[in-house]
Amino acid sequence: VGSEMCIRDSHQLCKTVETVMMTIRRNILMAIVAMMAVPSMAWAETSWQEGEHYTVVSPAVRVGPTDQVIVTEFFWYGCGHCYTFEPMLQAWKQKLPEGSRLQPSPAAWNDGMKLHAKAYFTAETLGVLVPMHDAIFKAMHVERNRLGSKGAIRELFAANGVPAEDFDRAFDSFGVNSQVSQAEARARSAKISGTPSVLVNGKYLIEARKAGSQANMLKIADFLVQQELAKKS
Repeated sequence: VGSEMCIRDSHQLCKTVETVMMTIRRNILMAIVAMMAVPSMAWAETSWQEGEHYTVVSPAVRVGPTDQVIVTEFFWYGCGHCYTFEPMLQAWKQKLPEGSRLQPSPAAWNDGMKLHAKAYFTAETLGVLVPMHDAIFKAMHVERNRLGSKGAIRELFAANGVPAEDFDRAFDSFGVNSQVSQAEARARSAKISGTPSVLVNGKYLIEARKAGSQANMLKIADFLVQQELAKKS
């Protein structure tokens, strides 16, 4: 189970995963999620137990508008397990019911991760998150580019059509720096132990070690999203 999660304070170990193994595993997980049916509420209620499969976060974390059920994914671009989780998560996102939405939140508990968190929020600010999110993951895990400096990240953005001056303006902006600080505080409040982790509506933390697998993480999230939506109806 631990092999499906990058543990906090041991994140450098995740970089040792061979590219070919991650690619094979990523393809297998994509096939699994394509076949995976959403569990019925009746079955889920008897299967997913608080404390055993997920953790209640108290006090709840502020994650956004209260009229929606927000699913927060804590991730790091350098985490190999986040890279394999990404296609599963994106396929799952397409099936989210009305009244709920996915909100990625980059983890940032050290300077290197903060640099990558700035890359995420820079892409979001410039309106190029759709191409850049995958491009950053690919650069780190396929091309083995660590993106360890602002210059390296600027080059990647430029290669994807973003002018250097636009990148610099956004990357060093107050808005992006504030978003990184907020993401850092969000992860700290949720008490995540590694990435990827999923937080449903600021209340329920799902991690692979308790869930049993990344596929189960999404099944548990399905159950909790439906539970929270039912409370709003």
